[in-house]
Amino acid sequence: MIEQFNFDIQLIFAILNGKVSAAINRKLSRNFRQNGMDITPEQWTVLLFLWEKDGVTQQELCNATFKDKPSMTRLIDNMERQHLVVRISDKKDRRTNQIHLTRTGKELEEKARFIANKTLKEALHGLTLEELRVSQEVLRKIFTNTKD
Repeated sequence: MIEQFNFDIQLIFAILNGKVSAAINRKLSRNFRQNGMDITPEQWTVLLFLWEKDGVTQQELCNATFKDKPSMTRLIDNMERQHLVVRISDKKDRRTNQIHLTRTGKELEEKARFIANKTLKEALHGLTLEELRVSQEVLRKIFTNTKD
C-alpha cells in the first residue's frame, strides 16, 4: 500500500527533520520574550518536566528531553545562572546531582504554561480534532519505528 503513495519527499523530510518543531520553537521563544519571560524553549522543556517531578538527575532530564549530557549540562548551567534551578549532590551517590527548582523557577509555571498553551493553539489553528488525532498517531508510529 505505501508503495502506491505519491510522496512529496522534500515536504516529508522537512517535517521529519524538525522544520515544524523549529518554527514552533521560534514562535514560543518570541511569545516568551514578548511577555517578559527570559526563558528559551529548551529551558521550557526542562522546567515542564521539573514542575511535574522536581529533584531528578541530569540523566533523567536527558532522557525526558532527548538531549545529550553535554547539552543538558550547558542548559542546567545557564538555568542555574538565572536562578531557575539548583544542583544538589545526591546523599547516596555524591557523583550524581539532583536538579531542583528554585522559588523563581516555581513561580514561572503559571505564566509559562499559559504562553506555551497560547503558542500551541496558534500553531494548531484551523486543524480539526480528527486531524490532530490522526497526526499524533502518525507521528507516534514514525517515532516508534525509528527510535533506537
